[in-house]
Amino acid sequence: MENPKALIQELKSSLLWSTLLTTLFLLLYGSVGLFSDVAIALPFFILFYYLFFTLGKGEATSLLRRWIHGNLFKVILFPGILLGLYFLYVIINGQNPVFGTLALVPYLILFPVLLFATRKNRVQKIDWIDFTAFVIYLLPTTFIEVKPAGDLPFSGESFDSLYRIILILSAVYSFGIVRGLGDIGFFPIFNWKYLWTAIWVWAAFYLLVLTIGYPIHFIRFVGHEVIDQQLLKKIAITLIATFFHTAIFEELFFRGILLNMLTKRIGQAKTWKTFWVVGLIISIPAALVVGYTLIGGMQWFPAFMTICLYAAAFFLEKSNRHPAGLYTGLAITATIFGLVHYHSHAIIYIGFACVAGWAYGYTYLKTKNVFYSAIVHTLVNSSVVIFGLEFIK
Repeated sequence: MENPKALIQELKSSLLWSTLLTTLFLLLYGSVGLFSDVAIALPFFILFYYLFFTLGKGEATSLLRRWIHGNLFKVILFPGILLGLYFLYVIINGQNPVFGTLALVPYLILFPVLLFATRKNRVQKIDWIDFTAFVIYLLPTTFIEVKPAGDLPFSGESFDSLYRIILILSAVYSFGIVRGLGDIGFFPIFNWKYLWTAIWVWAAFYLLVLTIGYPIHFIRFVGHEVIDQQLLKKIAITLIATFFHTAIFEELFFRGILLNMLTKRIGQAKTWKTFWVVGLIISIPAALVVGYTLIGGMQWFPAFMTICLYAAAFFLEKSNRHPAGLYTGLAITATIFGLVHYHSHAIIYIGFACVAGWAYGYTYLKTKNVFYSAIVHTLVNSSVVIFGLEFIK
């Protein structure tokens, strides 16, 4: 072991974070008439969130990487334990673990692990296999709804689901530990500078949204009838639920993995212009298709915002003040992130989602930590509730 003191400190930090979250879980659900469900969920909640706060940390990652050391049995042991605990939780709650889409879960969890385990050199350059693994892993988890997802607690409103936590842990393990992709940044750390970055990026993004969106009636101020304890509780629950159920998942995949791999790949190629041109050629038609296949005005807006992002990336790349390809990768992933919001069926919303993708990615690049980009993501998504706003989609 290279640094046992550092590892012990990491484990203590994870214990603190998981204890705080468990306390919050009990405060929210311990007195809502679901005592038996909460009691069953509690040990699973504690264990999985302890792993959640531990797996991506430096010494823990190094220790696991050295331990598996290309041994296939050791490689699949961790995801195998995750699957076993998930199915145990489902069985305890009276559900069939091999019924319907639940039968696909082992494939979703084990596929990237086994793919990367077959690669002899874990630190080789980023290539098409890495991006293929990312797409094949992300798409099924996005479009296939798994039921029961193992909600915590199992009945009523849930804090989160074991299935979603397992997806996150599996992604960190397969890409970060088995594949050896560095700089994923999946670990909680308190840093005033990082927090300030997250706050001003959020403020800058919403200033842009209000400046453009208010005159075109995309957004309006509704306000709150009364600011009381109930409203504050609603805001707190919205922030917590958004962070753990939506933001951290999307930030891990789009920033910690995709943006991370793309910037590394462009840097390896030593020519950002090729990626910038190809990205622009693909992104503009895609944005036009998204805009003009939806009903509503300003159908050009997603394409316009895409051009703005690529223009910003171009001038930042030309300044030579940053590693080559950093902002080209940011423009590409931001556009992808925005356009996949096609499901919202809201043209203006999609255009702003592209800019939001830039804001989240910028925060990740500055902090190298997906928890802080997830904070921005959470604040953006929760601002409607916080300030009493309404989107006219």
